[in-house]
Amino acid sequence: MLNIGVMVSGGGTNLQAILDQIESGKLPGCRVVTVISSRPGVYALERAKKHHIPCCVISRKDFETQEAYDEAVLNHLKQHDVQLVVLAGFLSLLGERVITAYRNAVINVHPSLIPAFCGKGFYGLIPHKKALEYGVRVTGATVHFVDCEYDSGPIILQKAVEVMADDTPESLQRRVMEQAEWILLPEAIRLFAQGRLKVEGRRVTILNETPERKEVNG
Repeated sequence: MLNIGVMVSGGGTNLQAILDQIESGKLPGCRVVTVISSRPGVYALERAKKHHIPCCVISRKDFETQEAYDEAVLNHLKQHDVQLVVLAGFLSLLGERVITAYRNAVINVHPSLIPAFCGKGFYGLIPHKKALEYGVRVTGATVHFVDCEYDSGPIILQKAVEVMADDTPESLQRRVMEQAEWILLPEAIRLFAQGRLKVEGRRVTILNETPERKEVNG
């Protein structure tokens, strides 16, 4: 069984996509064992409670240093025997201690085709606003491994979404979620659970299925 810890900062739509896939049997051998929010009062916490998943708030602003924050996060993950950390709309930056402890076992979903419209400050509607301002015809979403910089880890999966002439940031955001994010994130979890993701430098290779291989990378 793969124990997943999901980290959130908002409504938790990507968390819901994961839970739906698990409950429908499309992510066999996977379970969400804890949800960590960077902010109190967000709806993602209500989603966790509805599914009887232990949840908590660990806010960066409550800690004097990045190291102290990382220690709190890491202790919580270890207490719940988390094997894969999933950042699902999580806005805080994880430091070196967490990334080192979970090397190639922290993944993030970002609402653009990295390296376009990503990095510090690119969250919520901002990537979609910038895509429309730039006039791109295609945007999308990316799932990638996480390192100590914003949106800079090795790319696992990407999916393109067409930009329509009458799009607003809100309509584009919704379509990117429906057509890309909610598909890619559960798929990346499935591949990880099957031990099919091989990381070499910046390249991620998706291995062919090998039924005898049961170990989880990371």
